[in-house]
Amino acid sequence: MKKNITLWVTSAALIGALSLTLTTVRAQQTTTPKPATEAPKPHQPGETFDKHPALHKAIMALFEAKRDLERADHDFGGHRKQAIEDIDKAVAQLKLAMQFDKK
Repeated sequence: MKKNITLWVTSAALIGALSLTLTTVRAQQTTTPKPATEAPKPHQPGETFDKHPALHKAIMALFEAKRDLERADHDFGGHRKQAIEDIDKAVAQLKLAMQFDKK
């Protein structure tokens, strides 16, 4: 049962993050692109987000969700702690996936 809840929360967080990301991307498409001389800077050594911008945005959305959970006045029916742990696991898995990309 706990495994099902964990899987559901993780899936919901990722789907929500990706949904929010797609909306944000579409809204920002009207802005002027950055000059080609500016290269995106990775957040940590070895991380390249230029190949997978959607994954990077999903990670950022997960961090925002985690921040909201941590700052909330309530514990979401006792699910806040597990949701935060699941977000950390999801972020770690996304970073590992990008690290092992051989494209």
